[in-house]
Amino acid sequence: MLREHHKVAIYLEGHFSTDYGKMGIGVLRYLPNSIVAVIDSDNDGKNTNEFNSIKRSVPIVSNLDLAISNGAEVLVLGIAPSGGKIPKSWFLIIDEAISKNLSIINGLHDLLSLKYKNKLTDNQWIWDVRIPQFIPEIASGKAAKLNNKRILCVGTDMAVGKMTTSLEIHKWAMEKKIKSSFIATGQIGITVTGNGIPLDAYKVDHACGAVEKIVLEKSNDDWVFIEGQGSLLNPGSTASLPLLRGSCATHMILCHRADFLALRDYKHIIIPDLNEVIKLYESLASACGIYPKAKVIGISLNTFKLDSFEAKKAVDSLESLTNLPVTDVIRYGPEKLGLAIN
Repeated sequence: MLREHHKVAIYLEGHFSTDYGKMGIGVLRYLPNSIVAVIDSDNDGKNTNEFNSIKRSVPIVSNLDLAISNGAEVLVLGIAPSGGKIPKSWFLIIDEAISKNLSIINGLHDLLSLKYKNKLTDNQWIWDVRIPQFIPEIASGKAAKLNNKRILCVGTDMAVGKMTTSLEIHKWAMEKKIKSSFIATGQIGITVTGNGIPLDAYKVDHACGAVEKIVLEKSNDDWVFIEGQGSLLNPGSTASLPLLRGSCATHMILCHRADFLALRDYKHIIIPDLNEVIKLYESLASACGIYPKAKVIGISLNTFKLDSFEAKKAVDSLESLTNLPVTDVIRYGPEKLGLAIN
């Protein structure tokens, strides 16, 4: 599987600058491996550091051969289509990658390891990230008895920055010498950290127990950041409630896209006043006082589609509306939210 010496290319054809490129962008930001190329013919010849939210310098190329000429050994499928299925058109580049001796990291629900098992050489592998590695016990609320702070990022929709927020504040906490840990619950977090659970691949009966198990394993850490998934507002999302119940969160951070008035894939569903969304999450988290009274302690506002003036205006407006600390953790840093955890 992936080792620290492996050189990586990221497949982001047509999606480097879209929400569906979140797997690739997450890998660009946080994977410690050497990344030698991003494949996206729309931006051929550019560099990733030409884009405001990306500090890492990686050449963008138009095809797999150019990525291989840069030393690529592993291809990450960096696009996350709605529903997590592999489009048929992708099999052209997957077949090409396999034939040219590259290994594959696949974060989608469709598994590739069985399809290609007879075509791999001895030094090739396929990592299907969304395969559960254990069957947990049924959850029983044990995490509520822990003495640490369990910080869950919740969202108004998919792809609003929940993982990014958790990782940025976790990194800040580590720099402050706080005993902090991060629990990955999705394919991007698992890929960049090497561990975690693919929550949306678990059977519904096992989802809460899977979260509870990995949270209990972090009982010796003072701050535990649990990567959020989906949204209670989204009709296609099933992961939010198991995260609330399994983690018995003590703190929540609401993540929101500044340019979203409605859900990304359901334009007829308008995002409510964020104060109402906060009440919804806090009410479900405590369940009439049965579980810890988790409060939303701040808002992580994703402003990457806004210019600097609009971004600052959006942050100030939301702080005035909610009386909570608000920041964009990429644009302004995570300190404001880190300081709110007490």
